[in-house]
Amino acid sequence: MEDNENWLISRFTKGVIPPFSFIYDGKPSSSFIKDWRFEQGSGQIDDVKKKHIFTYVDTKTGLRIWCKCETFLDFPAIEWVLTFENSGSEDTPIIEDIQAIDTIWNYENSGEVILHRALGSSASRSDFAPVDDIMQTNNEIKLTTVGGRSSNTTVFPFFNIEAPGEGLMLAIGWSGQWTISFMKNEENGVKIRSGMELTHLKLRKGEKIRTPRILLLFWEGEDRMIGHNTFRQFMLKHHTLHRDDKPVTAPLASSGGPACQAPLPGFEEFNKATEHNQIALAERYRQFGLDTEYFWIDAGWYEGHWPNGVGNWFPRKDGFPNGLRAVSDALAKLDFKLLVWFEPERVHQGTWIDREHPEWVLKLPGNPNGLLNLGNPEALKWLTDHISGMIEKEGISLYRQDFNIDPLPFWRAYDEPDRQGITEIRYIEGLYAFWDELLARKPDLVIDNCASGGRRIDLETSSRSIPLWRTDYHYFEPNGYQCHTYGINFYLPTSSTGNGYPDTYSFRSSINSGVVLGWNLYLPDFPVEKARKLIAEFKKIRPLFYGDYYPLTAYSIEDDVWMAYQFHREDMKQGMIMAFRRPKCQINSINVKLKGLSPESNYKVTFEDDGTTKTISGKDLMSGIDLTISDAGGSLLITYSNE
Repeated sequence: MEDNENWLISRFTKGVIPPFSFIYDGKPSSSFIKDWRFEQGSGQIDDVKKKHIFTYVDTKTGLRIWCKCETFLDFPAIEWVLTFENSGSEDTPIIEDIQAIDTIWNYENSGEVILHRALGSSASRSDFAPVDDIMQTNNEIKLTTVGGRSSNTTVFPFFNIEAPGEGLMLAIGWSGQWTISFMKNEENGVKIRSGMELTHLKLRKGEKIRTPRILLLFWEGEDRMIGHNTFRQFMLKHHTLHRDDKPVTAPLASSGGPACQAPLPGFEEFNKATEHNQIALAERYRQFGLDTEYFWIDAGWYEGHWPNGVGNWFPRKDGFPNGLRAVSDALAKLDFKLLVWFEPERVHQGTWIDREHPEWVLKLPGNPNGLLNLGNPEALKWLTDHISGMIEKEGISLYRQDFNIDPLPFWRAYDEPDRQGITEIRYIEGLYAFWDELLARKPDLVIDNCASGGRRIDLETSSRSIPLWRTDYHYFEPNGYQCHTYGINFYLPTSSTGNGYPDTYSFRSSINSGVVLGWNLYLPDFPVEKARKLIAEFKKIRPLFYGDYYPLTAYSIEDDVWMAYQFHREDMKQGMIMAFRRPKCQINSINVKLKGLSPESNYKVTFEDDGTTKTISGKDLMSGIDLTISDAGGSLLITYSNE
């Protein structure tokens, strides 16, 4: 396996074609970039991170390309972002087909090469489903997201290329329309190309644009989970929101929905939410001794209601005459923090933004929904000031941003023929600037990234937010939620979804590092003691979700199988197995082999459902342990610790 620092220096150096490409004035960059003026510099960012800046300059037209790279001492990783800048006196010639990465990754030993990846989110049981493509020589695999949201439907922007004895993890940071291709060659190499799907534009004098962020992480070993788990830990260390030098803990949240008939069949989100019914439900949580951390108010609290009030970001007078501050103050006395839903990018016709500032809104004929143009500096400033002002004024601790519209048709419609891609670029730059400024103004703020569920999860959004509602798949359906946990944890340790009732099987199916409780505490037979027990169980095992992940069974969306997975914290010498026998499964016992243990050590194994314990050697656990669930539609939680 090549050293990350050497890999970088050998490819970003004078007289060498760099690992990116573009077409300039009709000519491929590979034909001329070695002749451009080249400069480089480097410096230490902190104890484990080093910064490199490589500059390529065309002295004829003034086009300057900055490549800002980072290497890491604690992980075998490299990441970079390109900036194209016109430092000349006139418009540049057309720049097109910008590939933020265009290189060949070479592996040492011949043999089968597998591209491990996942589907994106489409509100289906197969959201984040693992996909394993056996690569055929000279056969291109090309993947593109859908509609301008980075993890929409077809593909998740995280990958693992597994070759004999080694591999490469790759991630894309672009929250718009990206594409990627892989092609295995005949010489132990895989050609990788990725960038925006469409760039064909000139830059005006003094103008600059950025590209998608690229992350490469090298790994070696015979088990591809080495790559996935190294990547998970890298994400926790370098691309997850931190507080007090630790990754932010995903919240245990209580939804105010049951107080206003949401979510139920035919529900209207939080259109019936009021100051009174939200506070009353929060009080009931505390009366029942349910120790949750956040109180969640979703769509419908604003003037105009859900779904057509987006663009009116003011609390509606019929439900919240004193604003949301009256709710957050009451919640604070109950030791709750307030989480509030927004969807600022979608603007419905006739709302305040549409009426007062139509010049800020991108529109399409016949579509009542417009797109707030985050590439418009005035619109961006207003949005930043208004939302950050609301966060402060209303006492909001967790800002939830949804995005229920495909932006790509809007972006493309507003591009001029010689500026194709510029509307998307400015929009995405504005999105990042918006979130960065919210976090700068309120350093303890947490951002929830929602886009019709998990349709905008990528390296850049994951650096600024947590997907707390990772799918809009059939609410609270447990078998689908198991599938989502199984798939997404190959790449991301931090996500959550909802749970509708404190039944052990469905609750365990719903939990990841966080969970949102849509419990109706007004049911006459609501199982309070069971609810308390499950919350305590979740809090006990929540830290384990941040460890290494190992699937213990095959992936399946069927209802007649077992599904099981393991989380292991080597730093804590603890871990857990979570297993499910689905409702139509006829098999009551399976054997699973644990991973990541020390064969020589003994482990105290606790079967949490009945409290029994056993001492079992790491060798025996890794050789195989029998799991038995007597009844279909049952679950099993086993924890272990190193003695």
